[in-house]
Amino acid sequence: MRLKSIVQIVLLSAAWGVSFLMMRIAVVDYPPLWISMLRCALGAVLMWIVLSLGGHQLPPRRLLHWLLLVALLNNAVPFSLFAWGERWVPSNTASVLNATVPIWTLLLSMLIDRKMPRWLISVGVFLAFLGVLIVVLTHEPVAGEVANEQGLLWGTVAIAVAALSYAVASLLAKAKLRGLDPIGLATTQLTLAALLLLPVTLSGAGPQEFAAPAPLAAIAVLGFVGSGVAYLLYYKLLAEVSATQVVAVTYLLPVWGVFWGLVAGEYIGIATYGGVAITLGGLVLLNLPARRTL
Repeated sequence: MRLKSIVQIVLLSAAWGVSFLMMRIAVVDYPPLWISMLRCALGAVLMWIVLSLGGHQLPPRRLLHWLLLVALLNNAVPFSLFAWGERWVPSNTASVLNATVPIWTLLLSMLIDRKMPRWLISVGVFLAFLGVLIVVLTHEPVAGEVANEQGLLWGTVAIAVAALSYAVASLLAKAKLRGLDPIGLATTQLTLAALLLLPVTLSGAGPQEFAAPAPLAAIAVLGFVGSGVAYLLYYKLLAEVSATQVVAVTYLLPVWGVFWGLVAGEYIGIATYGGVAITLGGLVLLNLPARRTL
C-alpha cells in the first residue's frame, strides 16, 4: 500500500473517530434528532457541490424505495441512536461499540447464506464482543458526571442497535444498490435521510440554545467532516486500494475514540485499554483470509 493511501486511511479514521466526541458535545444543547438531521443536511450540501462539480450521476428513480430504506438504516436511524445514547455513554465507549458493525455484518451474512463460521472466526467474534463488554462494564463517570446506571444501560443498547442498523444497511446496499456512482449514492443517502428526519425533528423539542458556539461547531464538524469529507475519502480509497485494506479503518476507530476521549477529559482506565486491545484482536481474526486447501 502506498504512503498516500495509508495517510488517507488515517485521515478517514480520524474523521469518523472524532464524530463520537462531536456528538457528545452537541447533545448538551441539541436533541438527538436535531443533531442527526443537521448532520445529514450539512453533509448533503457538501456532497451536492462535489456531485455538481465532478459530473457524477444520481441513482435511477426506480431504486427510490431501496434508497429510502438504506438512507433510513445507514444514516437517519444510527445517527439519531448514537446521539441519543451519548447522553450517557462516553464517546470512547461509543467508538468501541461502533466496532461491532463488522461483527454484525459477518453474522448476518452467514445467517443469510446459512454458512457455519470457521473456528478462527468464532474465536474472533467471541474476543471482539468480550473486549466491548469489558469497556462497557468498566465505564466510570468523568469528573462532574452523575452516575446513571440505567441511562448507561439504555444508551449502550441504543448504540448497539445503531451498529446493527449499519450492518443491515451495508448488506442491503451490497445486494440492491451495486454498480451505482458512489458519490451519487452518498449524496442521495444523506439528502433522503435529512428529508426523512425533517418533519419528525420539527415536531419535537428544539435546541436549548440554538446558537451555542461549541454544540453548533460540533454539528458542523459532524456534517462537513464526519459525513461529507469522510464519504469522499472512503470512496476515493475504495477506488485506489482493495476493500480488505480499507477495513483497516475499522481497527483505528476505537483507537481514535480513546484518543479523542482523552482530549475531552473522559476517564479512561486500564481496563478500557485492555478491552480495546481485545476487540482489535478479535477484529483482526475476523478479517484473516481463509486458508486455501490444495
